[in-house]
Amino acid sequence: MSSNASQDAVLNVFSPEQLTPPPNRSDAILGASHAMQATSSDALDEALDDEDFQDDTVGAEGFQPDLPSSAAYYKLLKKLRRQVGHAIRDFNMIEDGDKVMVCISGGKDSYTLLDILLQFKRIAPINFDVVAVNLDQKQPNFPEEVLPKYLEENKIPYYILEKDTYSITKRLTPEGKTYCAVCSRLRRGSLYGFAQEIGATKVALGHHRDDILATFFLNLFHGGSLKAMPPKLLSTDKKNILIRPLAYVEEKDIIKYAEMRQFPIIPCNLCGSQENLQRAIINDMLREWDKAHPKRLNSIFGALQNVSPSQLADRELFDFEVLDSQREFDLKDPEEMKKRLDVVNLSLSVD
Repeated sequence: MSSNASQDAVLNVFSPEQLTPPPNRSDAILGASHAMQATSSDALDEALDDEDFQDDTVGAEGFQPDLPSSAAYYKLLKKLRRQVGHAIRDFNMIEDGDKVMVCISGGKDSYTLLDILLQFKRIAPINFDVVAVNLDQKQPNFPEEVLPKYLEENKIPYYILEKDTYSITKRLTPEGKTYCAVCSRLRRGSLYGFAQEIGATKVALGHHRDDILATFFLNLFHGGSLKAMPPKLLSTDKKNILIRPLAYVEEKDIIKYAEMRQFPIIPCNLCGSQENLQRAIINDMLREWDKAHPKRLNSIFGALQNVSPSQLADRELFDFEVLDSQREFDLKDPEEMKKRLDVVNLSLSVD
């Protein structure tokens, strides 16, 4: 174990040289900052259109999963890889030379994210590294052997970060309140700090399109704000770039993919044990909408990418006071303007 890694991180399968933070890459990043949008966009599209998926699943880390062979699987895989590739390109999520720390919980979303990124690493026109990190929150009856077994069998570099955030969350959450706020804050603090220790340049989270929509409606209904989850974000302390490569992916496709890949899913016994969570209610609403109106969720997500500040009422976002100074008058013929006003006034007096 390298001295650069946290004492709480165990069971990693890295070679020592992979643990040291990378050298200053400012010049390299400056030259490659738009690699996905410009010089490599054609190569990326060509790779995403490739029909031969069987050979693409062996990555630089030796990642070679036991894949399904059905036509339905490869059709879904192509869709997911295209959506992830476009999200990465649209928001410049991953740059040449990046070390991407994928936060993996044992749920369907993070398994899918890790799986697709490792495959994408093979076909992408840039070079980047992927490392999986799991935060073992010490939940009761947590099957701690499941993730290491899966990661080792698939030759995926990983860390298990052990922090008893479960007990802290239970202690700090008032009776009758949800664990989400405390749990997520503790989890973020642990993972973001560890990303700095291992020299990760990007932190990849498994939130998908429906998570983004649910967060939007939670803030709309209960927070009084128009706010969601951005596909790319600078952390509050400005030390980590957070990316959500599944931003364009629908949850129902992730469910299908996880079932086809037979990921060893680990249920969450913390938030998953609470009934009537507001997020769960919102998710039910979105699923009902999707059944009744299949295009509605795509339309709402499109709205998040097509914002018109001047058509809202946020005075911080748009300067309404300046509108008076921007108004244009036709003052070429003041006498004609006066006659028009007299006619209007006359008609009003007659009425």
